[in-house]
Amino acid sequence: MENSEKNLNFAAHSMLEELRGTSDVSLKTWMANQANDLFSRSLKIDPNNDSTLIGWGSTYFFGAGGAPMEGILKIREVAQRDPSNIFAQFMLGYGGMVSGQTDKAIERFLKVLELDPTNTEAVFLLAELYEREGKKKEAVEWYQKGLKEVKNSELIKALEEKINSLK
Repeated sequence: MENSEKNLNFAAHSMLEELRGTSDVSLKTWMANQANDLFSRSLKIDPNNDSTLIGWGSTYFFGAGGAPMEGILKIREVAQRDPSNIFAQFMLGYGGMVSGQTDKAIERFLKVLELDPTNTEAVFLLAELYEREGKKKEAVEWYQKGLKEVKNSELIKALEEKINSLK
């Protein structure tokens, strides 16, 4: 691969996106480390690229080796400097979810939806978080909001069953 910022970021972000759906722990850790390396190489080219900083910091949520707090602090710096950065807010929410900080995760996903009301991934993650917390009413509300955006008939049926089980 050409060692350009564009290519490194494309590969790293693609890997970051893919590893979020990976359940195999060893594969997830390997992918997180690979993405971390790609983001690190890109940051050497442009250390001020917010998207790259956020991606790099996010790899620690998924098992990249190193100092996870350093990565999280970089994401927080971006979010504090630019509170409207949806990627930063989303990944801080995801990090809160992964680390069991449900209240912080909910706060961040609500911020994402304030900035981008069409972000269905944030909608479904909020529903899941409320469900985990035993807040069935809120979970149902968010699942219903997300259901409006779903086109897949099998997924619609599964979501309707989920909603009914929570009522």
